[in-house]
Amino acid sequence: MTGIDAFDNFAKEYDQWFDEHPVWFQSEVKALEKVIPQGKFGLEIGIGSARFAEKLSIDRGLDPSEKMVEIARQRGIETKVGKAENMPFEDNRFDYAVMVTVDCFLEDIPKAFREVRRVLKPGGEFINGMIDKDSPLGQTYEKKKEDNPFYKHATFHSPDEITALLKEAGFGGFEYWQTLITASETEVEEPRKGYGEGGFVVIKAHTVR
Repeated sequence: MTGIDAFDNFAKEYDQWFDEHPVWFQSEVKALEKVIPQGKFGLEIGIGSARFAEKLSIDRGLDPSEKMVEIARQRGIETKVGKAENMPFEDNRFDYAVMVTVDCFLEDIPKAFREVRRVLKPGGEFINGMIDKDSPLGQTYEKKKEDNPFYKHATFHSPDEITALLKEAGFGGFEYWQTLITASETEVEEPRKGYGEGGFVVIKAHTVR
């Protein structure tokens, strides 16, 4: 079973995760809220069931899983079926783009990041929320991923690795926020600047050339 098959076959289970882990979800949303532009035209790539897009008022979505796209549309987000590496959007379309725990599933990260840059307007912003592989939470995910239908196919990265790939794709002006430092399931965390402590890291960058 491929990664896309897992999201198609277990779409409801994926969506239920957010109801079962509301504190983690809220902590991640708070970190993303630090950098999401307000009142601008945005795209979430790998939108999944649109939980983040709905909370963050992101305008459009893209996902390779038809089942996920169905759920995203039910949440009122205009969403297309497609991959990050070959997006069905014209050049210079969006003010900003968002990925949330998508880098670990991409088939070709350099190509995907170049595509993000292509669909962004000059000076557009790219927000990447990711699991830090070097964090305690990231190491736990890595150890348990064989038992998880979604993360079984994932390759986790560090913020430094993703930053280097973003630079190669023509991004700069980096800003970092982190959360899930304690990974508490009972108390929503306030995000902190930087990275190196939190299991969930948000990297904001903008096009520079």
